[in-house]
Amino acid sequence: MATNDFGLIIGMMMAIFLASFVSADPDLLQDVCVADLTSGVKVNGFTCKANISADDFFFAGLAKPALTNNTFGATVTAASVQQIAGLNTLGVSMARIDYAPGGINPPHTHPRATEIVFVLEGELDVGFITTDNKLFSKTIKKGEIFTFPRGLIHFQINNGKVPAAVIAGFNSQLPGTQRVANALFASSPTVEDVVLTKTFQIGTKEIEKIKSKFAPK
Repeated sequence: MATNDFGLIIGMMMAIFLASFVSADPDLLQDVCVADLTSGVKVNGFTCKANISADDFFFAGLAKPALTNNTFGATVTAASVQQIAGLNTLGVSMARIDYAPGGINPPHTHPRATEIVFVLEGELDVGFITTDNKLFSKTIKKGEIFTFPRGLIHFQINNGKVPAAVIAGFNSQLPGTQRVANALFASSPTVEDVVLTKTFQIGTKEIEKIKSKFAPK
């Protein structure tokens, strides 16, 4: 990767670090609070474990591209508190998203974080939709950055002929992800057909057909 690319990544990481001061998560009250992911105690976040090491702050999972041979042709590799226990109470996390040609990260939201993406390879068409249904979209390529405001529906699609990849940063240790289609058509228990037929102005047969595509395989 070129020196300029590393400079941009470092700049993005600094932005994530600074964002932690206005994080969506509560402020920490101690130097570190490494998450005890096995604890049964329910708190807003995770309880702290007693014995910690450098490995609690380390993760190598974003170093290599992920396989994209799935329905959407895209794979998100998270680096949140669930993978890096040391992120607990720090208000930041990351992810890597890999896209096959034609791959899409479908419309979704992150209820607890703003997202910023840096393009590692390829080219993507990206966008978000505001609460007054205005679309803000752009084509971004290697070395460029785009931001998705907290809680707004957004997407990325690789309309190119070569694979693409981004590194994403979030101002939350656990941003949460809710895909719009899955929420409506694959919830448990399911949303009543009458709600969906009236919302989308289509018949029950069409609703059931869509639901069948999202049913667990």
